[in-house]
Amino acid sequence: MTSDISAAATAEFISQMHAERAALHAFIRLLETEQQALLNEQTEQIHVLADTKTQMVQELAKLVNARRKGMLTRGIKIEPGSMETWLQTHTAINSPAWHEIRQLATHAQHMNRTNGELIQVKMRLNQQTLTMLHNATHSANGLYGPDGQPSLPVSGRILNSV
Repeated sequence: MTSDISAAATAEFISQMHAERAALHAFIRLLETEQQALLNEQTEQIHVLADTKTQMVQELAKLVNARRKGMLTRGIKIEPGSMETWLQTHTAINSPAWHEIRQLATHAQHMNRTNGELIQVKMRLNQQTLTMLHNATHSANGLYGPDGQPSLPVSGRILNSV
């Protein structure tokens, strides 16, 4: 392989790394928006965000897979510290970008876990509300007759009579 091809391949590899960083920034912004929607109970927005989130996760997975393939092609082991070592040797100026990617990925994992916990809390509250309504419905069974009129038990005494 000539040095020109190697330089071009390295430039492409670094470009993909920067694309991954940009995608992580966008994903974190989406997670922040999702968290606000969850806290403000904006159900419709949450549904729209879920579709966008799925697309972004798929795109991130493609970028990560491409990076891993590029790492293996360059003899970089998929283990802690190996990417840092390679960057220091081949293109040290890009080391901060890799460090940022790692921080962003950790932050995204934390935010996604927090949002998942918020969703679980909302689901538990909704389930409790449904259970309460279900129980109230069954305890009020027979409150209305088939004609929609109240069918309250009559005591035999007419109101307003002595």
